[in-house]
Amino acid sequence: MHRTVSVKQFGESDLSMNATEIRAKFLDFFEQKGHKIVASAPLVVKDDPTLMFTNAGMNQFKDYFLGNKKAENTRVTDTQKCLRVSGKHNDLEEVGIDTYHHTMFEMLGNWSFGDYFKQEAIEFAWELLTKVFELPKERLYASYFGGDVKEKMAADEEAKALWGKILPEDHILSGSKSDNFWEMGETGPCGPCSELHIDMRPQSEIDKIPGKDLVNQDHPQVIEIWNLVFIQFNRLANGTLENLPDKHVDTGMGFERLVRAIQGKTSNYDTDVFQPMIQHLATKANVSYGQNEQTDIALRVIVDHIRAITFAISDGQLPSNNGAGYVIRRILRRAVRYGFQFLDFKQPFLGELLPLLEKQFGSVFPELKSQADFIKKVITEEETGFLRTLDSGLKKIDEWISESENFAENWPKTIKENNGGGKPIFSGHNVFTLYDTFGIPKDLTLLILREKGKIVYLDKTWEEDFERNLLNQKTRSRKDAVKETGDWVVLKKSIKPTDFVGYDHLETNSNILRYRIIKQKGKDKIQVVLDKTPFYAESGGQVGDSGILVSANEKIRVIDTQKENDLIVHFVDKLPQNLDAEFESKVDSHKRLMTVNNHSATHLMHAALRQVLGKHVEQRGSLVNEKQLRFDFSHFAKLTTEEIKEIEQIVNKRIRENISLNVQANVPIKKAKELGAMALFGEKYGEFVRVITFDKNYSVELCGGTHVKATGQIGLFKIVSESSVASGIRRIEAITAEASEQLVLSQEGIMQEVKEVLKNPKDIVSAVQSVVEEKNKLTKQLEAFQKEQVQNLKADLKAKAERGDGMTRIIAKVSLPNGDALKQLAHDLKREEKGALIIIAADIAGKPQIAVAIDESLVAEKNLNAGQIVRDLAKNINGGGGGQPFFATAGGSKLEGLDDVVNQALTLV
Repeated sequence: MHRTVSVKQFGESDLSMNATEIRAKFLDFFEQKGHKIVASAPLVVKDDPTLMFTNAGMNQFKDYFLGNKKAENTRVTDTQKCLRVSGKHNDLEEVGIDTYHHTMFEMLGNWSFGDYFKQEAIEFAWELLTKVFELPKERLYASYFGGDVKEKMAADEEAKALWGKILPEDHILSGSKSDNFWEMGETGPCGPCSELHIDMRPQSEIDKIPGKDLVNQDHPQVIEIWNLVFIQFNRLANGTLENLPDKHVDTGMGFERLVRAIQGKTSNYDTDVFQPMIQHLATKANVSYGQNEQTDIALRVIVDHIRAITFAISDGQLPSNNGAGYVIRRILRRAVRYGFQFLDFKQPFLGELLPLLEKQFGSVFPELKSQADFIKKVITEEETGFLRTLDSGLKKIDEWISESENFAENWPKTIKENNGGGKPIFSGHNVFTLYDTFGIPKDLTLLILREKGKIVYLDKTWEEDFERNLLNQKTRSRKDAVKETGDWVVLKKSIKPTDFVGYDHLETNSNILRYRIIKQKGKDKIQVVLDKTPFYAESGGQVGDSGILVSANEKIRVIDTQKENDLIVHFVDKLPQNLDAEFESKVDSHKRLMTVNNHSATHLMHAALRQVLGKHVEQRGSLVNEKQLRFDFSHFAKLTTEEIKEIEQIVNKRIRENISLNVQANVPIKKAKELGAMALFGEKYGEFVRVITFDKNYSVELCGGTHVKATGQIGLFKIVSESSVASGIRRIEAITAEASEQLVLSQEGIMQEVKEVLKNPKDIVSAVQSVVEEKNKLTKQLEAFQKEQVQNLKADLKAKAERGDGMTRIIAKVSLPNGDALKQLAHDLKREEKGALIIIAADIAGKPQIAVAIDESLVAEKNLNAGQIVRDLAKNINGGGGGQPFFATAGGSKLEGLDDVVNQALTLV
């Protein structure tokens, strides 16, 4: 018999179980069912080319579903940090508008890898929801895959029958392929799924319309809370389905929605997951949540986005101008501009929310605590930078308005008629530029124009123009990303991962297990997987190996080696003629040698940085290849020359000591940390790790890369640059071995050349200083001479000026040393002559330039406009220009056109 729950009981706040307790109960429940609790994977994906961010709980288990790896535990459970900013209901610009979608969210899940299947998954879900969390049974609905006639896919009658033992018939709903058939991508593991939905409406509404009619209809109070995916098929590139050898269960439940249902709220944002942050911001802004739609949306946007920003940074993704970093920057800027626009936050404020996040999530996601200071500094710096950009955008609006007003009177008649008789035009292209360059969305631009009383300046087609620009941008991005991935063609089945022997050997005999062809930008890329390989796959900052595969009849070039999840993928220049042949796999030994030199030097430098700058220094990113090493680290000040010198000295001393490499494989993670091993920022480690040590009292790190046998092999270490790459992040680029030797030889050669030019002085520094001082002295003398020349020219022009009708006309062709002299001459003549109309055509070191200066009285009385005049005159020199009504300049490429400029100017006057 179903339990009857009143609207008051179900719809009112129930904080007897808070969010932290709900998460714990979920994990405890499945642990008691024999599941191992595993840690969340990082939000930022490193070894999966198909993903930028972790967007589902199953991402870290893809290799188990694909058959590339055998699961050590066949039953696992976790809470996974996820980020979605695209796809159905997940457009970034829509988050915060409704009350139940998010960018970053937690996905609670339980998995079976070839263990239990549909019956147990359904029984577990029902027991947890109705007995542990005591959700009302009569409010729950289950859907199953109802089949697809077009694709000849049968309905999931097994799931339907299993739900029939639990729920009444009218609570079991047939679903379409789009809603109830889950696929990893266009190809790969897939299967039918059952969704659990809950109806959270008042009973009075339920009496009018039953919940079954609103499931999957985007009703804000009839929502999906859990999806049970039964992975039993593999989708091939030709669209057909084949049965998987093992069947798996993958479930995902939105934590925020579950908390809402248990606490009886009508919105995710009303739960204790978000309310502490919302109330903090509301108090700061002096508003009340729930009283005004605009401020409510702003509050929801900010508390949603701060979670995405914080978790991304804690997992290693810093805001930047491309890739995943651009996504995080875009999310952060959206939060800031909502605070700026609707809550009147004109100073950085997001950092104030971090202690609340740490309090809520610190126990389950400890990286928030360990990275707290760093995260706050990055966010605050990024906010400050965007507020400056926003201010620049506001100035750009003022500039465009001013320019439009200055030139409005000279617009063609047709434009005036189309725009209300001559109002200045602010186009859709302008609006898009503000959005694309300055991060100012169109609604904020409209608000600013309205506040300035300039909303009428928008042309009639501005919105159509804006959307066209936006569509063109998205189309270009999509075209760049288009990639057709073929199915893996399996030649030899193997449940074992590729045997990597590259730590100890650069050559081995290999067989091809599988291959596939990828089409991108009109080109085919061939990928192969070997049973045994010496090729290191790009990981942890170290680039992948290249080399050759040699059989009895052919040679195949290995261009690169990458990881796809845990699969080692070799990119080759062509498909072998005989795929069954045995190949001799040979790594490019010189490239590997130079790469390992740089990798080991990176470890030595990391330790030296912490020794010189302090223990706050932590790796934030790296690139190690055969040419150089690049190392990003946390530090908030530019390194001094003395600090760089000391770091170099420490590293080179360790190199000369010829410290032997100590490798410890399969070390329990807990023991590795006890050894003092430093972990890489944003990496997820398993239960067993590889520890690389160069002197246990100096450098101990977790690392899967390749290294020198002893530090003496590195040769010479030299830092070549130090710079800032992001807020609180410094970057060092350095070289070793042959590259360092070449640098020293090059610098010695340059020094010898300088000595010879200076006639081999005993003290080269003093000799160079003497030359510089002499140059400065001569430069000042030249500037004084040129200034005197300009003054003489000015006097000559004034003497030849034509005066009359309250005007002073000066039109001339001259030669001047630089553009600044031209501007100064025009300004001086305008200032010193009453009613001045100045047009100067100048030869500037063989390049033509024009300056037009007009007294403000003539601009007003005679409707003259320097900007319009200079644009007309510039056609004679194949150039263009502009400026203000009283002063404008132009440049061009046709020097011989200066005479025509003067002639046209005389005719104009």
